[in-house]
Amino acid sequence: MIDDLPPASEEELDRLEAAVDGWLRTFQVEHDVVAAIDRGETGERRWYVRMVGEEKDFTTVWLTLKQRALHVETYVMPAPEENHAVFYEHLLRRNRQTRMLWFTIGDEDAVFLVGQVPLVLLDEPTIDRILGSMYLYVEQFFRPALRIGFASRFA
Repeated sequence: MIDDLPPASEEELDRLEAAVDGWLRTFQVEHDVVAAIDRGETGERRWYVRMVGEEKDFTTVWLTLKQRALHVETYVMPAPEENHAVFYEHLLRRNRQTRMLWFTIGDEDAVFLVGQVPLVLLDEPTIDRILGSMYLYVEQFFRPALRIGFASRFA
């Protein structure tokens, strides 16, 4: 679906990059859970938003501005040590409760929460909503998943 959208021009991407910079500064001022916001390497349209949590010490969200969408991603936890079927069933069921985001398996079978926002829908309220949702979902779902996938450590 996103692949069907026309790619943004360099000028449009430059404008959106400047807008995301501003929106993230506002987000940092308005939310005291934000510990830091950093930029990616020179030439990258990438940001790192580090938030302090209660269930999980820190959640770092990577935002990457691409030609058709803003991609968002955060590392949730390593692959489970046990109860694999129950663990993955739990995450798949949680995917039904998330909006614009989903749990997925990444490198070394680690669990990530990912999403993408088409550039035509990208605005300040959407940035606020997506970052707030990522924070909320990690806070809500991290501890239960940890107790399933690493149950013997809690025994």
